[in-house]
Order: sequence, then C-alpha cells, then structure tokens
Amino acid sequence: MTHHTTSRAAFRRTLAALAALPVLALAVGCGGDGDSTRVEGVASAPGGKTGDSKDSGNGSKDSGGGSAKGKSAFYDAQLDYVRCMRTKGGAKDFPDPKLSGHLDWEKIGKLDDPTGTGEVTKGGKDGACADELRKALELEPRRDAQKDYESMLAHATCMRDHGVSEFQNPTMSAGNAIPGGEPDPTNPRIDTESSVYKQAREACKDKLLDGLDGMQ
Repeated sequence: MTHHTTSRAAFRRTLAALAALPVLALAVGCGGDGDSTRVEGVASAPGGKTGDSKDSGNGSKDSGGGSAKGKSAFYDAQLDYVRCMRTKGGAKDFPDPKLSGHLDWEKIGKLDDPTGTGEVTKGGKDGACADELRKALELEPRRDAQKDYESMLAHATCMRDHGVSEFQNPTMSAGNAIPGGEPDPTNPRIDTESSVYKQAREACKDKLLDGLDGMQ
C-alpha cells in the first residue's frame, strides 16, 4: 500500500465547506479576501478588536473560554467523529483526539491514504463522517483570534526561516484569524513532500497553539 502524507490544505478546504464558523475563516486562498490585510513580520493583528469573549456570531472564539461541560461535549463529539472514521470512514487507525478534544495531526499525518485523494482529511470515504465532523466543529470551545493569529504568524515566520520561503503569513479579516501557508492551494507552490518542508514542520510545530496544527 502506498503511503501518502495527508494534506492540511485539503483539510482546511473541507472545514470551509462543512461549516462557516467564526473560530477561523478557513479560506482556500489566504490572500484572496478583499477585506484581508496581509501583514509581514508583525505580531499584532491589524484592525478591529479580537479575542472578545462574547460570541456575536461573527467574532472570534476564546481558547480559554467554555465550561468544563462544553469542553467535554467537544471531546465527545470529536470521539464520535474518530469512531466514525475508523468504521464508515475507512481509516481504521484514525487516532484518538487529544485530551483537549482537538485532532492529533501529528498522528493523522502519518496515516495511509489508500486512494491518494486525501479522504482521511475529508470526512472519510465518500464523506461518510461529514456530519460528525460538522458537529464537532460546532462544539469547539471559543478561541481568542488575536492569540491564534500571533501563533500562526510565529509559525509562518519560523517556516520561512527554515527554508520554506513561499510560506505565507496568516491574515485577519472581520476579527477572524485566517491561516497562512500555501499561497495558491489550487496550484500548490510548496512541496510538502520535500525534506526541507518536513524538517521545517518538525522544527516549527511548537509555534502553533493546540487546535491550530492542521490549519496552516
């Protein structure tokens, strides 16, 4: 069986299609939003307030917020998604979520993708687990968009410092943190299979807050 590294960009596109959530504007082209402001080498988010603990429906989510009950519901929903992926989704070795409830991308990235289509990141075979994934996304505790932005910016800077020169910064739009990374997901310019990229990911993985490791 051929081993294919799962595509984080594909996962990002899937999330965008499944749920329009305020936690992150998971855009395919991170510089394609006319309201987005690309910032080079600046650790503060441009424009507007972020990190508001109130969920107005289009604001950020607070990573420190959410009751214990809410976090437990998120974990249980992710576990339902994982169980679905192991059965109907066709990924029998899909890893358990972390204790935080977020998916374990380090382990997911090592899974076999038998069809080469990235189905292990797209809700399983024929999208069999899309409903479970959507429910888990809806139950994710609120995050702080400012902190998410700064984390992704530090990660993007680190990736470039380690040789992945085209790795793009995250952006902010309407108070939401939009992941960076591949500048053109429809025609990828970053070789994620190269040794340089893999070494950079390993060196920079600790720059990303929990729950962001699959986003850029």
